[in-house]
Amino acid sequence: MGDERSTNLYEAVGGLEALRRLSRTFYEGVLADPLLAPVFAGFTTTHVEHVAVWLAEVFGGPARFTADLGGHQSLLRSHLGLAITEEQRLRWMELMADAVRAELPEDELLRRRVLEYFDWGTRIAEDVSASPAGTDLGDPGPTPRWGWEGLQ
Repeated sequence: MGDERSTNLYEAVGGLEALRRLSRTFYEGVLADPLLAPVFAGFTTTHVEHVAVWLAEVFGGPARFTADLGGHQSLLRSHLGLAITEEQRLRWMELMADAVRAELPEDELLRRRVLEYFDWGTRIAEDVSASPAGTDLGDPGPTPRWGWEGLQ
């Protein structure tokens, strides 16, 4: 029961510019949120761009996160020691769902696939965040790819 869509998720969302808008809108919400703002105490505007570049790669666009920003290992390491709670993860998902509704095309399947990726990814982030900074994560393998059928 494959989806016949000819574009990947990166093209379907509108490319890097759309992912930058999504990231900007999302982090405006996060930084104003009393539950989540403390997790992002060291937040800088480069974070918005790094998240957009990560998502571009995950959704089938250019592999710039791997080429320029340390790849999957670097992303996972950035969550070590954050001790993310399930309450925080669920709030993160709520704010991301709001940002998806605000910034991505009005395509229910597309929005659902994007949010399924975030649900999957935030569970990993929560799990990794329980380990202290500096923990050796071993080799997590390449940056995951997410498409119309989920994890590829």
